Amino acid sequence: MLYRKDPKSGNDVSILGYGAMRLPSKRNKIDYDEAKKQMLYCIENGVNYIDTAWPYHNGESELFIGKVLAETGLRNKVKIADKLPHWVINNSDDMDTILKKQLEKLKTDYIDYYLVHALDGNSWDKMKSMQIESFLKKIKDEGLVKNIGFSFHGPKEDFIRIVDEYNWDFCQIQYNILDEQNQAGTEGLKYASKNGLGVIVMEPLRGGNLAKEMPTEAAKLYASALQERTNVEWALRWVWNHPEVICVLSGMNEMDHIKENIRIAEEALPNSLTEHELDIIKNVGSSYRKAMKVNCTGCQYCMPCPFGVNIPGCFEHYNSYHMFGKKIMTKGFYHVQMAGITGGDKYLASLCTKCGKCVPQCPQKIDIPKEMINVKKSLEGFFINLLMQFVGKMMKKQNK
Repeated sequence: MLYRKDPKSGNDVSILGYGAMRLPSKRNKIDYDEAKKQMLYCIENGVNYIDTAWPYHNGESELFIGKVLAETGLRNKVKIADKLPHWVINNSDDMDTILKKQLEKLKTDYIDYYLVHALDGNSWDKMKSMQIESFLKKIKDEGLVKNIGFSFHGPKEDFIRIVDEYNWDFCQIQYNILDEQNQAGTEGLKYASKNGLGVIVMEPLRGGNLAKEMPTEAAKLYASALQERTNVEWALRWVWNHPEVICVLSGMNEMDHIKENIRIAEEALPNSLTEHELDIIKNVGSSYRKAMKVNCTGCQYCMPCPFGVNIPGCFEHYNSYHMFGKKIMTKGFYHVQMAGITGGDKYLASLCTKCGKCVPQCPQKIDIPKEMINVKKSLEGFFINLLMQFVGKMMKKQNK
């Protein structure tokens, strides 16, 4: 495992962090045994940064991490990152209450890296009006947190202003081969680093989309490189190529993915990609952007939908429908996974009532109700619905 120096604290941070937002699950609950096995494997192989947050797995993520670290005695081997959810804060007392609960759930006396979660300009102004700066100073002075930062989803101008208006230790941004210009982007990355902040990167694989089957043009571009690598390795190496990045969070929830990511993290030095390789990656990013219809990362902040729509799942199938050319197959998979054909609940786009509850929760500012209409038009319809109902009946007969 390679490590990079956090410029403010001097900590050696593993360049690969364990993101606990997409832990392996069973029956809508964290699969404790499997998740524990995976997290311990990461720690044993040098990962020392574990990231969680108040809303992850409906609050179960913090409990899971606290329990595993307490059972194994590994608390001092890792840096825990947790986040203050600004959207549930109504006054300064709420900040103290939430931090106290987080410390209890994590079974620890302190949090190594504490972030104000998912800031943009408006939410930062709201928190400042509640004296968050005094709160952050107090909890750091008391030793309850070691490093103060923020995670960011918003326009670049907001990011620059937030960096300037508080003495942050670090920040966390969305950054990958598709997001050089989105949100904080490359300009924000360099600005934060110039101001002495360690930069943590989330969504290096765009919610896993960069790990899936590639558009034909992108696959041809990677095949033209002198060095053969998987699409995952290309995407991760591109992020790690930036020396400003001290840690990349991966929501890896399969052991094969974990092993691959750790292997790459043992070799990915900054400034190690050639100009030719960087040109290839730039063109790959362009080919993805041309094919992608909805800018969804699968972060789940829009969930749960009160009417049962699996919003990220719908967008994943919708993007696949337009990106990979296998339209009939994609429609079939969409219905198998979303229409309850195998006996589960329905999660179809057509369940959307346009209530709009999801819209303000989306970090990517997607007009979700409008896009659900497009998903429905592309992936649903009288004939495909009829066909998949027939397929469902046949599958149920086979199971009897």
